Amino acid sequence: MTRNALASESVVVVGAGIGGLSAACHLADAGADVTVVEQRDEPGGVAGRIERDGFRFDTGPSWYLMPETFERFFGRFDREPADYYDLTRLDPNYRVCWKDGDTATMPADRAGQRELFEAYEDGAGDALEEYLAGAAEAYEVGMSEFVYERRPRWRDWVDPELLRAARGLTLLGSMDDHVREFFDHRKLRQLVEYTLVFLGGSPYNTPALYSLMSHVDMNGGVYYPTGGMRAVVDAMATLARGLGVEFRLGHEVTAVESVPDGLFVTTAGDGPDPRADRVVCNVPPATAERDLLPPDARDHRPGRWDDRTYAPSAFMLYLGVEGRLPELEHHTLVLPTNWDAHFEAIFDAPRWPANPSYYVNVPSRTDDTVAPDGHETVVVLVPIAPGLDDGPTARTRYREQVLDDLAAHAGVDLRDRIVVEESACVSEFANVGYPQGTALGLAHTLTQTGPLRPSHPSDAMDGLYYTGSFTDPGIGVPMCLVSGEHAAAAVREDATPEREGPLSRMGLRSD
Repeated sequence: MTRNALASESVVVVGAGIGGLSAACHLADAGADVTVVEQRDEPGGVAGRIERDGFRFDTGPSWYLMPETFERFFGRFDREPADYYDLTRLDPNYRVCWKDGDTATMPADRAGQRELFEAYEDGAGDALEEYLAGAAEAYEVGMSEFVYERRPRWRDWVDPELLRAARGLTLLGSMDDHVREFFDHRKLRQLVEYTLVFLGGSPYNTPALYSLMSHVDMNGGVYYPTGGMRAVVDAMATLARGLGVEFRLGHEVTAVESVPDGLFVTTAGDGPDPRADRVVCNVPPATAERDLLPPDARDHRPGRWDDRTYAPSAFMLYLGVEGRLPELEHHTLVLPTNWDAHFEAIFDAPRWPANPSYYVNVPSRTDDTVAPDGHETVVVLVPIAPGLDDGPTARTRYREQVLDDLAAHAGVDLRDRIVVEESACVSEFANVGYPQGTALGLAHTLTQTGPLRPSHPSDAMDGLYYTGSFTDPGIGVPMCLVSGEHAAAAVREDATPEREGPLSRMGLRSD
């Protein structure tokens, strides 16, 4: 974005999640006077941190994938991630414990990956090479044409150059159908499909285009920033402050309204409420329309958000554990050999999964700063359906079930070793404004991908924009980095004379 292009503009960013921080940095770099208003006492949104008795837990994202996207973000400001935090490439990428007693580790190198796949199915090493070649092509085209390239108008999606670039990619059909063309063994299919949890979908409702996530995993590698994912948040906040962004932390926004000279943001905190030319909202659009905007400034019909497909919520345990855990890698997946019932319990008939698939993160295996000597920091995440009743009885019952399952299938009995414990579930995510308590955003189903996701400019309120995992391009820290960039670009287009009108000027809507 051209520096000083927005020198006469004032912008309030509502919410200091990854998308809001990204937008704030891009806007401030373009010369805008930027204020970030955040209800919590620290930036990061759901990418938070718990610190207790020497333990540090990332409360949200814990996988550092697509390092080039972080390099691209910081590079826009003539900086690089190494200016703020150190990175370690993990090897192995992760371990899988299947509930039939089988275990496997995913090596970081291709030779090891081929050997692993061949151990389960003759010829699967060559099939993996073919599959990953297609995944790499999908990633290259997907990122350059669908993610990094902002396409704010429907006509941009039928651009002949885009259609030529995308020719040959498998765009339709489910991931599971696509993967079955390469692998017969159920466990191999799970190894290339588990990454869909990062998109909030299942192998049966996510388009085959997202085979690109296998490229992210096996070709691109899995990394860890020293200090955890909060180190990335801290880096972004430091960058933003260096660019002149003002932060008002501990200020809950209660309303956003149009006034004759711009937009007025009402907060519940002390001090004067900010007035701005424009507002970028890192609050989910459904929550903003329900809680912050007047009825005549809502983009969508009543009930429109009720029939969306939301990504899973999560039952999370944050555990400080005495002693070491060599049985677990930095990232460990615990999977039934048939996970269909778990996905059905999330997307088809919502209920607590009886035989759950889940993920265990032990960052202290890599980073000795996140736990006291002789202890481990453990986070257990079970994907569950959004909207479930997660009262104390349900949580207690499921805690015991998960700890029993972990002992039975990963060989780790934590119950008498826990010295610190916190939890989060549907209610906590709902309390921060995530519809139905989803932990991630809108799932990447075929009807919620690309131009079918909520756009950045509001059609109903001039000067209002959205960013974050409920907008284009989607879920995940890298996508939210790009979302903030696109939201800032939308502001620039509307604020400068050379802009083309937003979607609403053309009479086009996303719903």
